Amino acid sequence: MRDGLASEFELSRPRLRAVAYRMLGSAAEAEDAVQEAWLRLDRAGRAGIGNLEAWLTTVVGRVCLDMLRSRTSRREASLDVVAPAASEPGPEQQAELADSVGLALIVVLETLSPTERLAFVLHDLFGVSFDEIAPIVGRSPDAARQLASRARRRVRGSSQPSVGASRELVDAFLRAARGGEVETLLTLLDPDVRLRSETPGAAGVEGAPEVARFFAGRAQAARPALIDGALGVAVLDAEGQPWILMLITPGADGRIAEMEAILGPEVADFDVSVLSEPAL
Repeated sequence: MRDGLASEFELSRPRLRAVAYRMLGSAAEAEDAVQEAWLRLDRAGRAGIGNLEAWLTTVVGRVCLDMLRSRTSRREASLDVVAPAASEPGPEQQAELADSVGLALIVVLETLSPTERLAFVLHDLFGVSFDEIAPIVGRSPDAARQLASRARRRVRGSSQPSVGASRELVDAFLRAARGGEVETLLTLLDPDVRLRSETPGAAGVEGAPEVARFFAGRAQAARPALIDGALGVAVLDAEGQPWILMLITPGADGRIAEMEAILGPEVADFDVSVLSEPAL
């Protein structure tokens, strides 16, 4: 019976190791977290566990969260480069893990809080639902969604182009939107551009034609703004205060690849500085 359980566990080991590595940034610690998951499974037994992979992912997530929280002022290296111990993956396996994540992403993940990091890794990289993430971080599903959203903004911000280049794009977009210039908007939008909202239940708009039509004639109260240090758009209320934020992600070709609308109480989570517009 134990052999059968061990075999099931081994099938999940690669995915669990990948989750743990993205959480911890250390191949050795990832192996420790995966081993702890096996010990807990061995003690608990298979009875009563419906979806074993989901159960193991939850356990590994909680173990990693505890490990991140227990790190002291002696900050550990993002990536282990010392000679591997007997239980640690070899150099080839470490290189494979590092390549699969990207060193730049690991560095950015290190700047996130433990709960932000877990929510982002599980949802954005492994497709775990916020309903499943919520009990791991001890928050509601909506709060877990916001944790992942904040983490996503930081990750995206790390790869943003210069503010000057973004400003030119944002100004051109606002002019075209206000003037209802659909053809101009199409030149500024990536063909696969996506407009999405973190508001639960809000439907996204995808594709340059649909997004261009959505914005044509709008943005009259929108202004360019620095949002958490990155160029975006703030829609102002009658008192001149931001009540909708539009996060803009340029693509490799300089066109808008993604837009994310933030509204409601979450707007207060951002550092927003509305910018003056260029004279016509």
